[in-house]
Amino acid sequence: MQHDEFRTKLQAELEKLTVELTQIGTQDKTTGDWEAIPNAEELGNADENIEADATEAWGTNRAIVTELETRYRNIKRALQKIEDGTYGICEISGEPIEPERLAVNPAARTDITNRDRERELPL
Repeated sequence: MQHDEFRTKLQAELEKLTVELTQIGTQDKTTGDWEAIPNAEELGNADENIEADATEAWGTNRAIVTELETRYRNIKRALQKIEDGTYGICEISGEPIEPERLAVNPAARTDITNRDRERELPL
């Protein structure tokens, strides 16, 4: 398997995700978890409309951070698997992940047969 090519793709995507995450969130240094940053200037505003808009934006950012963080963790996991020599093995079946699937999603954790069950795996 072409691990160097996958490593390069994964590292590039990790850098991009990190930039995106830092624009709307912050990472806890002890747990590594990401959390959306509320706009402190607008939250607590005397104008109820501004307050409502800020709260809604924060809720939207929390959902975005959750999705990006999942991708971030999967990429970190894939990079670690490359280092450990376990990259490209389905976490459910133990079978090799199809090269076509890895070409489309280098951070895939399952083979095509189990792709619908990937969300069931722990982060």
